[in-house]
Amino acid sequence: MADTMKAVVLHKAGDLRLEEVPCPGPPAAEEVKVRVRSVGVCGSDVHYFQHGRIGDFVVEKPMLLGHECAGEVVEVGSAVSGLRPGDRVAMEPGIPCRKCPLCKQGRYNLCPEVRFWATPPIDGSLAEYVLHPADFCYLLPEGMSTAEGAMMEPLAVGVHACNLAGIRGGDSVAVLGAGPIGLLAMQAALAQGATTAIAADISPARLEVARSLGATHIISPQKEDAAERIMQATNGRGVDVVLECSGAAQAISQAADFLRRGGSIVWIGMPHPVVVPLDLVKIEVKEARTCGVFRYANAYHRAIELAAAGRIKLAPLISAHYSLEDAVEAVKECASGAAERLKVVIDL
Repeated sequence: MADTMKAVVLHKAGDLRLEEVPCPGPPAAEEVKVRVRSVGVCGSDVHYFQHGRIGDFVVEKPMLLGHECAGEVVEVGSAVSGLRPGDRVAMEPGIPCRKCPLCKQGRYNLCPEVRFWATPPIDGSLAEYVLHPADFCYLLPEGMSTAEGAMMEPLAVGVHACNLAGIRGGDSVAVLGAGPIGLLAMQAALAQGATTAIAADISPARLEVARSLGATHIISPQKEDAAERIMQATNGRGVDVVLECSGAAQAISQAADFLRRGGSIVWIGMPHPVVVPLDLVKIEVKEARTCGVFRYANAYHRAIELAAAGRIKLAPLISAHYSLEDAVEAVKECASGAAERLKVVIDL
């Protein structure tokens, strides 16, 4: 195997390059070496490219982008028994310490020592090869492409959010924001038993995708009163669960308006601006349960199971494929907003 490989490296805001970088060596005892086949472009990749930072995470030295990925195992460590060369796997990108109280509680996504791909200073996976712990690699079933395998990462967010919301059979759900996360969270809610799924977005094209994926109602907030429509759809009761996936200030502020008494709001989208006004009296009077979402934990197996069973449709969310050689252009096009896209996948 060559000593170098191609990778997509962010040097600073606006400076993204396809470069030759050192190829990882052999895996450690509990690691596998994976030839990366598919990487999804995430909003965080675009944000780092545009701004060089997300909150306190700042790109201070060259960093490989990418964390939504799947590939083929090419070498296994001496202590690995569940995987072998040739296996196709999705890779969960956050590696916790496994020792702290949060890890031991199963909430390893909140581990303060977690090392997450493409979060400074940790390199990402938009490269030809990566090393990864075997227990954070998940076998892909026959018939699932590696592009779909890369989609397990955003799907895991949706599955985790629905778990936190405690969605049960017969529930009604409002999904605010019909981007990739919103569309996957909506499908996860339906798979978990929700019977009413209301999708709201400012994009007519995304609303039509939501309808095709099972939304029972679609709402364009710019053209109609979202609260009025939701009350009509729920016979004046309000929804059991609001999944806020847009990060839009207006949607965040209105979330409690859509909710029934005793319902749940799950905040998934990253807000812009960070500080958003909330009517806390309304939240208190409704005794609403509110919860933030930070990535996911214990969700990959369920995500793969749902997708393999056909209960989650992934293909309609993949808007475009690019080669590794065109990866820089792909990220720039996503950043430009010139074309409305859902999920862009880099094929290595």
